[in-house]
Amino acid sequence: MLIYSHDTFGLGHLRRARTIAEAIVRDGCAQVAIVSGSPVLDRFAPTPGVSAVAVPPVTKRPDGAYASLDPAIPLDETVRARRAIILRTFEAFRPHLVVVDKEPAGFHGEMLPVLERAAARGCRLVLGLRDVLDDPARLAAEWARKGAGAVLARFYDEVWVYGVPRLHRPLAGLDLGADVERRLIYTGYLRRALPRPEADRREPALAGAPFLLVTPGGGGDGAALIDWVIAAYESDPGIPLPALVAFGPFLDAASREDFLARIGRLPGRLAAITFDAQIEFLIGKAAGVVAMGGYNTFCEILSFDRPALLVPRTEPRREQEIRARSAEALGLVRVLPDSGGRAPERMAAALRALPDQPAPSRVVLPGLLDGLGVVADRVRALAARRPLSVAEAL
Repeated sequence: MLIYSHDTFGLGHLRRARTIAEAIVRDGCAQVAIVSGSPVLDRFAPTPGVSAVAVPPVTKRPDGAYASLDPAIPLDETVRARRAIILRTFEAFRPHLVVVDKEPAGFHGEMLPVLERAAARGCRLVLGLRDVLDDPARLAAEWARKGAGAVLARFYDEVWVYGVPRLHRPLAGLDLGADVERRLIYTGYLRRALPRPEADRREPALAGAPFLLVTPGGGGDGAALIDWVIAAYESDPGIPLPALVAFGPFLDAASREDFLARIGRLPGRLAAITFDAQIEFLIGKAAGVVAMGGYNTFCEILSFDRPALLVPRTEPRREQEIRARSAEALGLVRVLPDSGGRAPERMAAALRALPDQPAPSRVVLPGLLDGLGVVADRVRALAARRPLSVAEAL
């Protein structure tokens, strides 16, 4: 099984790919190779049966455009190099199943040569989608520009949505036709478990007693959330629990230094780490989680049943906002929108209330965390070339 994870920004795609790959290997379904553009691919401990192949990374600019992570290399040159590596990996690994994350044609169409060869050889092809992609109108325009709907209809045997339709239907705003609809499977969210702890694992002393965990995921766009939380502790000495802030590996250096200086002036009330490849341990211990509402953190909040306060971003995509609002409407989390202003008092009040907030498990949603089991079942079915049944599609 080959998983393609384009990873142009942040950690989300890579972490989702690793979660699926590790579950598939544990289940004995397949050996897995992950092709990823993440610049932190080597920061995660290796897993037997899962190999990783890096392609040259790209990054997203503030205006939404992309560029090579190395500014000296033109983007077209980077895409050509990525396309060649991906194709060589496919030819060497000769997978029976290819799962493509989010982008039907890959970044700038880089998966098209593999899709052509895979289809010609009878290799099964699956498009894997997170629960929310973007605002429906924006998504429709983006997919029309990329020709994504045509690629999906032509090549893919199935489409796996890693979520539940009661929270969101990511393709509902697209006119993809009944044939594509029949290939669509809502797997449920991808349940997370505690990994085997690394031999040299260390945690801050603050995590030895009740604490709040603040995590903006990869951190590349998390500075505003971190600043707001620190400001709340600076203005309100009575917030009952201390907070541990996980900056994320992509937080810019200047912001990190400023935050560390401010946190250092509040010993015992705030502490910080840059990155934890096994952050599941901290989420499982936390009395509450403050996050932006990215897909992987949301899965962890559900899996470890933690009260959560989400402060979603709204640009360049509305993905986090849509997920957070839908989850709040179902009673799974609470949302603190920054549209009401970032007064420290607003955040302080939310932090005071967070530990007493009901856990997500009080809401019963059938199949909510069944994702990994459903994916394993579909891998076995595709390997045996069993057709998708009506019951599975529903």
